[in-house]
Amino acid sequence: MNITLTINSNKHEIECAPSETLLSTVRRLGYFGVKFGDEQGLSGADTVLLDGKPVNAGSMLAAQAEGHNVVTIEALGEHPDQGWKKTDGLNPLQQAFVESGAIQCGFCTPAQILAAKALLEKNSNPSEEQVREAIAGVLCRCTGYLKPVQAVLKAAAVMRGDEPFPIDTINWDFGAPKTDSPIGGFDSPQLTSVMTRPKVVVTPESQTWQTVGKPEKKVDAVKLVQGKPAFTADMDARGMLYAKVLHSPHAHARIKKIDTSKAKELKGVAAVLTYQDIPRVVYSTAGQSDPIPGPLDTFSLDHKVRFVGDRVAFVAAESPEIAEKALSLIDVEYEILDSILDSRQAMDANAIRIHDEPEYVDFGDSNADKNLAAHIRIDIGDVEKGFAEADEIFEAEYEVPKVQQVSIEPHVCVTYWDEDDRLVIRTSTQVPFHVRRMLAPVLNLPVKRIRVIKPRIGGGFGGKQEVLMEDVPAHLTIATKRPVIYEYTREEEFIAARSRHPMRVKMKTGVKRDGTITANAMYALSDTGAYGCHALTVTGNTGHKAMALYVGDGEYRQSPNIQFYADVVYTNTPPAGAFRGYGVPQGYWPVERHMEKIARALNLDPIDFRLKNAIHAGEYHPFSKAWNEGREPRPEIIQTVGLEQCVAQGRAAIAWDDKYGNEEWRNPVSSSKFQVSGDRPKTWNLKPETSMIAKRRGIGVAFVMQGTAIPYLDMGGASIKMNDDGSFNLLVGATDLGTGSDTVLAQMAAEVLGVPLEDMICYSSDTDFTPFDKGAYASSTTYISGAAAVKAANIVAERIKVRAAMMLNAGEQVDTETSTQVYKAEEIRLENRLAIALDGKTVSFTEIALHSLHKDQQEQIMGVASYVSPVSPPPFAAQFAEVTVDTETGQVTVDKLVMAVDSGVIVNPLTASGQIEGGMTQALGYAVCEEMRYDENGDAIERDLDRYHIFRADEMPELETIFVETFEPSHPFGVKAVAEIPMDGVAPAVGNAILDAIGVDVDEIPTTPERVWRAMKAPESPLPLGEG
Repeated sequence: MNITLTINSNKHEIECAPSETLLSTVRRLGYFGVKFGDEQGLSGADTVLLDGKPVNAGSMLAAQAEGHNVVTIEALGEHPDQGWKKTDGLNPLQQAFVESGAIQCGFCTPAQILAAKALLEKNSNPSEEQVREAIAGVLCRCTGYLKPVQAVLKAAAVMRGDEPFPIDTINWDFGAPKTDSPIGGFDSPQLTSVMTRPKVVVTPESQTWQTVGKPEKKVDAVKLVQGKPAFTADMDARGMLYAKVLHSPHAHARIKKIDTSKAKELKGVAAVLTYQDIPRVVYSTAGQSDPIPGPLDTFSLDHKVRFVGDRVAFVAAESPEIAEKALSLIDVEYEILDSILDSRQAMDANAIRIHDEPEYVDFGDSNADKNLAAHIRIDIGDVEKGFAEADEIFEAEYEVPKVQQVSIEPHVCVTYWDEDDRLVIRTSTQVPFHVRRMLAPVLNLPVKRIRVIKPRIGGGFGGKQEVLMEDVPAHLTIATKRPVIYEYTREEEFIAARSRHPMRVKMKTGVKRDGTITANAMYALSDTGAYGCHALTVTGNTGHKAMALYVGDGEYRQSPNIQFYADVVYTNTPPAGAFRGYGVPQGYWPVERHMEKIARALNLDPIDFRLKNAIHAGEYHPFSKAWNEGREPRPEIIQTVGLEQCVAQGRAAIAWDDKYGNEEWRNPVSSSKFQVSGDRPKTWNLKPETSMIAKRRGIGVAFVMQGTAIPYLDMGGASIKMNDDGSFNLLVGATDLGTGSDTVLAQMAAEVLGVPLEDMICYSSDTDFTPFDKGAYASSTTYISGAAAVKAANIVAERIKVRAAMMLNAGEQVDTETSTQVYKAEEIRLENRLAIALDGKTVSFTEIALHSLHKDQQEQIMGVASYVSPVSPPPFAAQFAEVTVDTETGQVTVDKLVMAVDSGVIVNPLTASGQIEGGMTQALGYAVCEEMRYDENGDAIERDLDRYHIFRADEMPELETIFVETFEPSHPFGVKAVAEIPMDGVAPAVGNAILDAIGVDVDEIPTTPERVWRAMKAPESPLPLGEG
């Protein structure tokens, strides 16, 4: 059919199918700011304005838009300087998003801005609540919504002509005496929690730097607010085919017969592939360094399926609809096998063997005969001796669920042959170099004939630390010689991607009556699903990080007694894998819930008890002598621990001393004190008719430590070259997922070179052009890749100084007897784009660049460097939570989260605080609502963003971030990790706050209303749990 669409005031006469969606049409016309996030429009990434109102372009037909005005992000504004052509620049909303740090991955940003635009056209002075409601239909997995809301309020003020609130600034604390409140927020009573600024308690070492430590705007922000075609699926290629995969309807079965003849005969089908058509190569999908620390147990296609959603066949066709039709024409005969859906049954003597293929390759103590993907036994000291010396022994069991990463951009990959007959793989991945190495044998291609390009990524969170689906379009491109795109549906993300490992955990802790821990033991039964990707290393981290925090006191501090045992088993459920936090959140739920129970049973202050037993600076990381990811362990001393300062800052920010143990505060009805002061909690998700009499407030805390990179294993590289105008190209193999790593790495290099951030042009992750980098995982980019960038910058800086000295000396008289130069390279400093000599004479970088490239003793000023760390300095944090519990329904409302974190020096407080806010929000879902469940046949219950709920902008608690800087001596700028630690403490802090509110323990997350209600109705459990 022929229709006419008006898009951004431009008329388009097009031919489209009656069933074509508006999303498909606008993207086909080149409006790539409109994104695909899911089929039902629940992600909101497909938002456009239809006659000024936000609508989901994926949920309406193109024909329905005829006669209406469609507006996409491309209509709002653009870069102001386009050579000789000048524009009006960015829209105030776009500018505010850039300045406020509201953009992380940027995938949902255009939709948020359009939704905000519709609001501001109706209401020029909206409240925070109205802004949150307006953008609530656009899900964001990165930001925690705080900065986008701030940006909209700022833009509204600008558009009204008012002075905007300085919400994009940082609350700096340089250690001077304070007379204001510890929160450091605004005094104006009309300002709400959204105005809370991230606080940085600054270490002295960082106070003189010009770029590092400053809230610089992200280097990629301007392109993302314009909706530029920066993402994988934004590429269009002549002759592009569309891939689809036939998934297994059975949890465990053999393929007896498969007939693809009808599918191949369908017009528009270019290829149909089964296990009979492609090489049978065993591999692991885990995106890790060589050798992969786990079993090889996966094939691109196999004659056996091991979970509902496993692959059966690949199709490539001229359109997605034809490919889907072809899938329905494939006839498969299965032999149904017994399945294992409960991890507790996996190692039974009579359990069916999930992996019986002869090609299976064990790693370490994996054992396919026992459905065992990994087997961990770590003993530090003597726990039995410690238990014997304890006055009390506490035992309990805990459970954590399988949850999904839910990056708003699904997995997507485009493959094609280039003009040199090399296979190009353009993919949304965290690990481009691992993709190249690992797919080479699978595709029967040498590494040198594969190029992997990582464009912008719309969120990863560990789910894209996997060579998950790139082989599908690659096989089809090999079969057809044509470009192929394969983009996961949202259902495929739930049934055929990766997730966090669910675990059942047993804790046993010995304690003296004075609170000294004498021994601590954990056993974890971890469910890796049908394949063993990341099985060993994720579960190893559960103990390695969570069980290392508390070592005991006195003699036990000198020689801790710690035990961590784990079995990682196969089941016939979708495979688990990497997820932000990488096994550590699973460990801190039991550890921190257990610590709270012990403190209360012994009538000890929960904070003092934790601090008494927590690890100190100058002590060995207890696990460094016993275990490491894929390498032999090496003893490591922890140099910096800011935990005590984090506690002091966090407890002041949440008013712990006023609220903990305060029955008047716990019962909102009995006290008007907190209501008058404005501290009454929000109750957005409680029924309006619910009486406040039924509500109880509680406050909780959790201490956590994480890691920074994988020591003496993973490597990052960087190269820097100087351009004619004195600017620099920074090429890094590191992968920016929205974390701001491109910006942070450029800031560190700029600091060394003495230039503003705008002079650093950062390009990341193309295996042909950028140096090798292990990829974005293990909280390593700022630390590992940043150190490489600093090393490269130092090389360049030295060459600039040598060149500057040469130029300055050219016009000077040289002492002929000593040949002494007047100007020496080692005496020159670099600052403000100048090389400055001791006497104040300067040479500009532009002059140096032109001199080196064109005039005398020409050279390309360039530096290439790499870095592998011998240590993994842990960040530390104190996580606080405030909740309201409805005792009639079990509904838990989280009112406030405060995280005070020691992540070393904070290179960019704006991007780092965004990481903390987004991480706390993801962890909040883990705590109260997110869970993947399966029926008795292994079918997923949660298959879309309706059944699987992630937090929206109008459902958020108050968030506060506090950075307590320490200077980590192992890094040139003193940094440690920041990205993963916010995942660790929210769930146990919420669980402890629930206990504080209602006196009931919930030992399984998420803490759904049903679980809380049942816990309240259960018979009371005596404390302590165990025996004296």
